[in-house]
Amino acid sequence: MSKVEERKSEFEAKLKTYVGLPDGPVTVGRDPVNETMIRHWCEAMGDTNPVYVDAAAALAHGFEGLVAPPTMLQAWILPGYEMHDRSTMQSENKQLELHSLFDAEGYTGVVATNTEQEYTRYLRPGEEVHAETHIESISEQKTTGLGVGYFIVTRTLFTNQEGDDLGWMTFRVLKFRPSQPAAAADAEAAPAKPSRIKSPRGFDNAWWWEGIDEGRLLIQACNDCGALRHPPRPVCGACHSSEWGSIEASGRGTVHSYTVLYHPPIPGYDLPLPVALVDLEEGTRVVANLKGVPPDEIEIGMPVQCRVEDADETMKLPFFHPAAD
Repeated sequence: MSKVEERKSEFEAKLKTYVGLPDGPVTVGRDPVNETMIRHWCEAMGDTNPVYVDAAAALAHGFEGLVAPPTMLQAWILPGYEMHDRSTMQSENKQLELHSLFDAEGYTGVVATNTEQEYTRYLRPGEEVHAETHIESISEQKTTGLGVGYFIVTRTLFTNQEGDDLGWMTFRVLKFRPSQPAAAADAEAAPAKPSRIKSPRGFDNAWWWEGIDEGRLLIQACNDCGALRHPPRPVCGACHSSEWGSIEASGRGTVHSYTVLYHPPIPGYDLPLPVALVDLEEGTRVVANLKGVPPDEIEIGMPVQCRVEDADETMKLPFFHPAAD
């Protein structure tokens, strides 16, 4: 066995010791399930199901009162803004310890790949949400387009204050060693700056990305009822028609909500990175990066204007800038 293979074998042996370990103590939501957060969630998501906000409607549908959207399950236990600062995280956080082990071996890149969730029942206002996370599995070494790495899967079990099952969630990330460009003739030459992660182009959304390549922000439109929709999908949510076309958006809109990414560092991205949910004047919403405004000056309702610009040397993206007065 070569020294490289021996080192890899020793590293993977260390990884196996983390499989099955709890990520840390059981997390308890800072607030019980409550009507205010449910209302804010529904407004942000555009969810108009009356059983979430109208007690009479909930009773009419067989519930004992208001219920929370199932997709809020994880939202009840998220710690909040302090997540951006590693120094505030629990010292016994095994997932953080595991990521540090990967970093030390050169696997410094990280990207979320997918999540799966199952909801056992609806939650009622007043219930507390508890969550217990374990490191479920670590894959063998894989070669991906981003680089050589390992997939880490965590599983979170959700219960209420009485231990009743509420559901579960798995989360899968790739810890990878960023691919390096071909060796330059000059051994001292600096490696090329990593590019952004490319968005997949499939049968249903390739046309939208082709519009971006041409510098246009398009909105899908139903040919039968005229309803606009975004992101692209094959069937109209209003009339269920599969016939559609598109219109070109003006790019004018307002910030509906936003978040600012501070951590973790991702190759190809400059942090802090503001990401906004923008209400377009045509009536649909789009998620995109904000530019030209410091994070602490972003405001809900801020007028913005879209510009399709080079995100790096390989792709264009829509960016929103503060609108001119």
